[in-house]
Amino acid sequence: MITEQQARELIGRDLTTQDGEKIGRIGQIFLDDETGRPEWVTVHTGLFGTNESFVPLADGQMSDAGCTVPYDKARIKDAPNIDVDAGHLSRDEEAQLYEYYGLSYSQSSSDSLYADGNSSDNSGMGWDQSSTAGAGLGTQGYAGTGTESYSGTGTGFSDSGTVGHDTSGPTTDDAMTRSEERLNVGTEQVETGRARLRKYIVTENVTTTVPVSREEVRIEREPITDANMGDAMSGPDLSEEEHEVVLHAERPTIDKDVTPVERVRLATETTTDQETVSESVRKEQIEMSDDSSNRNS
Repeated sequence: MITEQQARELIGRDLTTQDGEKIGRIGQIFLDDETGRPEWVTVHTGLFGTNESFVPLADGQMSDAGCTVPYDKARIKDAPNIDVDAGHLSRDEEAQLYEYYGLSYSQSSSDSLYADGNSSDNSGMGWDQSSTAGAGLGTQGYAGTGTESYSGTGTGFSDSGTVGHDTSGPTTDDAMTRSEERLNVGTEQVETGRARLRKYIVTENVTTTVPVSREEVRIEREPITDANMGDAMSGPDLSEEEHEVVLHAERPTIDKDVTPVERVRLATETTTDQETVSESVRKEQIEMSDDSSNRNS
């Protein structure tokens, strides 16, 4: 069981699952009105931690990172949306949370969240509920009407019933700690689309010019000379005869073959753009209030 003193140390630390998965940063601790036990913790979830969800501390365990609970991140993120700024849980809101997390709820006793079922007298828990807490507030009474909280962003009790917690205070030193939220912006890889290569066949006409040759016939005449006299007189004096010459010509022929011409692949390259994000952050301010005045003795 996590004690109140241990709960004070959890604010701003990590809430994790039993498998070690980080759920978010712890924002506030809510105490039971009757017992003063730490009963609920809020954790920042969602994009940039803009949402706060309630998580029961009944089975929570202290860890090096902060606190471990037996619930997964999705279940906690989908918890009932309850205003954490109110600083107090009503009976209906608390019953709604009990039902969501499958816990037994009893309006007559706030100890039903804990497995041992024993009541607590708040001894040694850091606050005495019967003593004065906060300037001008008087005795802080508890009627068992809900759950009180402290968030680490103030001191003492506020008029709304919120229990503030700081590293300074009546029981510590004389310095006050001022805290503020810092915006931690990161990036994540998301799928924006897909590109594909598809090969298909198209037909186109190709026109080209090829040179072709052919044989043509012509008559050649040569005079009778001593050199060709013998050939000229070798036949009869007068006769009829024919000479035949075979003519040749070239004609185009077409043949097709498949030849690789290039290799094509998909490649990606990373370009960097500047994108502006906007989110509100909270910070504490410290001011001095001086009610002293000069008095004549």
